[in-house]
Amino acid sequence: MRTYSLAYLTANASTVPQAIRIAAELGYGYVGLRVQPNGPGAPFQTLINDAVVLRETQAVMRDTGVGVFDLEIIRIGEHFNVADHAALMGIGQTLNAKAVLVAADDTQESRLADNYARLCEVMQPYGLTADLEFMPWTAVKDAKAAMRVIELAGRPSNAGILVDALHFGRSTTSLSDIAAIPRDLLHYAQICDAKAGLNFTTEELIHTARQERLLPGEGDIDLQDLFTALPSDLPISVEIVNLERSKPIGDLAWSKLSLNASQKLLGDA
Repeated sequence: MRTYSLAYLTANASTVPQAIRIAAELGYGYVGLRVQPNGPGAPFQTLINDAVVLRETQAVMRDTGVGVFDLEIIRIGEHFNVADHAALMGIGQTLNAKAVLVAADDTQESRLADNYARLCEVMQPYGLTADLEFMPWTAVKDAKAAMRVIELAGRPSNAGILVDALHFGRSTTSLSDIAAIPRDLLHYAQICDAKAGLNFTTEELIHTARQERLLPGEGDIDLQDLFTALPSDLPISVEIVNLERSKPIGDLAWSKLSLNASQKLLGDA
């Protein structure tokens, strides 16, 4: 059976310790945490520079055996400064996290690649991979663009490409592009469903990604072929945010529905 991680967005109303407890109760092996906002004023989970929450988090991890898989989020923009993210890396090392989700906002590809290479270099002593996620509204819009940036960066040993099913279904990325990603660049993938296609505005793309994803099997993204193209042992981050449906039932019930639907689609039920 694959390893499943409970992504921040799926249990977005929960604190870090609460998310770990939910993961443990439902059978997730890991959690993903958003310890830095994905934009000005955006929500995130309190952990950095909060010793009380950190101690509780470590205690719950010890009690449950649930680990931290990935941390969010580092964005590489035009004025990127890797030192701004030292606290995130330190928390990652403290909690033995494996990966950091990286988004690209700098449209000057050579500068983006240089900054990505520097990020990988600085992150290496912390034991973290820098997983560049392609998203159709960012500077890295598809899998080919992500691969190009990593090659320009000199293919750092802790580089990675993060495949989110939503962005596969809403970008020009093909199944052959997915199959062409070298195995050593794949550390985990994110599952959800939605209406697939290329005719969405930027606002619609962001709205779905952050508020209205569907359970696997409810949309028309080619999830079966996507996850067949990916390694069968690749850890799966269950990232299914749907605020309208999750708020009335709570994070525990929604995280259970999300895991069950993901496992059913992938043949692990």
